Amino acid sequence: MDSVMIEATDVSVRYRLLKEKPRTLQEYLIQRLKGKRHDHEDFWALRDLSMTVRKGETFGIIGRNGAGKSTLLKAIAGVLRPTGGSMRVEGTIAPLIELGAGFDPELTGAENIYLNASILGLSRGQIKGKFQGIVDFSELREFIYSPLKSYSSGMVARLGFSIATEVDPDILIIDEILSVGDKQFVRKCNERMDLFRKKGTTMLLVSHNLDEIADVCNKALWMDHGKAMMCGEPGPVIERYLRSVS
Repeated sequence: MDSVMIEATDVSVRYRLLKEKPRTLQEYLIQRLKGKRHDHEDFWALRDLSMTVRKGETFGIIGRNGAGKSTLLKAIAGVLRPTGGSMRVEGTIAPLIELGAGFDPELTGAENIYLNASILGLSRGQIKGKFQGIVDFSELREFIYSPLKSYSSGMVARLGFSIATEVDPDILIIDEILSVGDKQFVRKCNERMDLFRKKGTTMLLVSHNLDEIADVCNKALWMDHGKAMMCGEPGPVIERYLRSVS
């Protein structure tokens, strides 16, 4: 039996939301001075969700906007701590969850390579050895010493993907980040992802492109309102999802 890389057991994530937000800072301070308490309501981004991802699987996650897909990825990556349940993850993770996450817009692209790769666990010596490969794959050679704040969203996506895949993680998490790239670069990213799949890297892919999920994933999870609705082979899961939204 393949080893389990990710195991979520009854995972829940709750946010506390203000029912009525003060419209201005002055209003907030006056209410605080008067001792007025603000009522909160609970929003459950994930609710009792369980899933298992095995080594070498390409695992797709689908669902409408707001279904809890990105929250689940953040819980897997360790960005969020679950309110309830348990999350067990084996091996190193490279998460491409939010565009620009782990980057400093005031730093150059080159400086951000060192920053982001160090967050992913590489030493300065390891980053130095991989630096040129990251720059070459990203095709950002002429911009690499410019501040990141001057980059387009597509350029930031290129840099993020290049760093994450050059790190060679045990688990690669991708959340729609390639949708901002041009077609030629997306094709090159897909070719690199094929190499990862062939050598047994575990991948989690969130995408609204259901054809992509059907083509590349071994398994798929359909989420709705923070809950796991169905998990299994991509074809039947996608079919059930499409019936639910039609």
